[in-house]
Amino acid sequence: MKAKTKSWKQIEKKLFTREEIAEAERFAEREILEMNLRELRQATGKTQEQVARAAKMKQSELSRAERREDHLLSTLRRYVEGLGGELQVVARVGGKVVKLRGV
Repeated sequence: MKAKTKSWKQIEKKLFTREEIAEAERFAEREILEMNLRELRQATGKTQEQVARAAKMKQSELSRAERREDHLLSTLRRYVEGLGGELQVVARVGGKVVKLRGV
């Protein structure tokens, strides 16, 4: 006999109340860290030289990027990849959070 599959929404309804889900979402939002690029690099324990080498950038370019307030996505991507991470861009629209593709 084949087992009937259930969608995540069906499982979620049985596991969590709406209030529990809302509280978990509020908790997750509070836990998201906000850092500028320099703080992020320092939190990883890496030097500008290490990140610049991994990001295939000059150290002076990386230093300028850390001081800027307006960044190109390509620069941010290289910087974050130089830290060993992955850049994800999300948009919050109408109370929903959407991960943007192709940016």
